[in-house]
This record gives sequence, C-alpha cells and structure tokens, in this order.
Amino acid sequence: MKLALILEDMPESQEMLREVAQTAFPGIRVCCVVDVASALKIINQFQFDLVLVDLALPDGNGTTVVQALFERLPQCMIVVATLFDDDDHIFPALRAGAQGYLLKDQPPEQLVKQLKGITEGHPPLSPSVARRLLDHFRVAQEVTRIETAEDTLLTPREREVLAQLTRGISIANIGAVMNISRHTVGDHVKNIYRKLNISSRAEAALQAKHMGLV
Repeated sequence: MKLALILEDMPESQEMLREVAQTAFPGIRVCCVVDVASALKIINQFQFDLVLVDLALPDGNGTTVVQALFERLPQCMIVVATLFDDDDHIFPALRAGAQGYLLKDQPPEQLVKQLKGITEGHPPLSPSVARRLLDHFRVAQEVTRIETAEDTLLTPREREVLAQLTRGISIANIGAVMNISRHTVGDHVKNIYRKLNISSRAEAALQAKHMGLV
C-alpha cells in the first residue's frame, strides 16, 4: 500500500482513520477530503491503493464515490468506514463495489487488525457486519430451499389443477378442461391443499402466483 484516500468530514474521525491506516501500513501516504465532490475530483488525479469512505457526507452519499472508484480504479481496495450497520447502507455500498465495511465505533486497534488482514486476502469486515451478511445469505438460501420444495412437492398434474383453481373455475369445469373426471380433480385439490398446507382458493391463488403458475 503506497497511497490512501480518506473521505471523512468529521475531523476527529478523519485523524483516527489516518492513524489507523498508517499503523496498518507503515509508510503509506494519506490524503484526506471531506465531501463527495472533492473525492470525485481527486480520484481522477491519483492512483490510490486504499480508500476509506464514510457514507453520510455534507454533499451526498459516499456510495457514489464507491461506485466511481470501482469503475475508475478497479484494483483499489475500497473500504467503507462508517457508523451505519443496517441493510439500507451495507448492501448498496457492497453492490457499488466496496470490498470491506468497517464500523468506526470499534477500537482503533481492531480497525488496524482488520485492515492488516487485506494483505492476507481477508476482506475487512466488522464482526456485526459479517454476521449480518451471513444471516442475509442464510435467509436467502432458506427461501430458495422452500421455493424449490414447493415446486417439486406437486406433481405436474397437480400444478395444472392449481393453475386452473386460480381462475375461479368449478371442479366440474376443471375436469372438462383437463379431460378428467370431477372426482379425480377433487382428489388432486385435496392433495394440493394438504401438500401446501392451505385450505381455500384464495390461499391457492397466492401459492400459484408465488410459484409462477399465473
């Protein structure tokens, strides 16, 4: 690491981050700016190796700078350094190109340790942020598993009956459309309700929409 940029408008936080960066990477030169406009200007003038970006700034959101950095300096290590640890801040910043996300209210020595991990290939993430990311993907995987289970739970014939149910057609007319007896349709409906744990056409319609059948 040769040159770092710190985007931070609070003097105390700016000085703290400067000391953290210089402790983690001895000899690194550090530039500091306090707003989005200045950051966008300076990243077009220098090749930064490390950038620490706050998100709440006087003239905008630091995510704008993250995206510009990702496009302008793809080899640069872009790390958000902020107080915000909610999804509305974490995920837009990471999608914009941030490779790390640190919370400034951690002890400086902890921030130093997390930045040092960059040289070993470890993404700099505060523990609470890492847990939030893991929880997010765990929930996403669970939703995918449930959706897959719902899709495979029903036979092709049952899926066809479910699609017809959502159209408000009577059991007899569904049988006529599918060229099967009303008793067979009734058996299919019972199986659908049991497998999907539902008890009404309204719930069946919601499930069919969720499964992409309508």
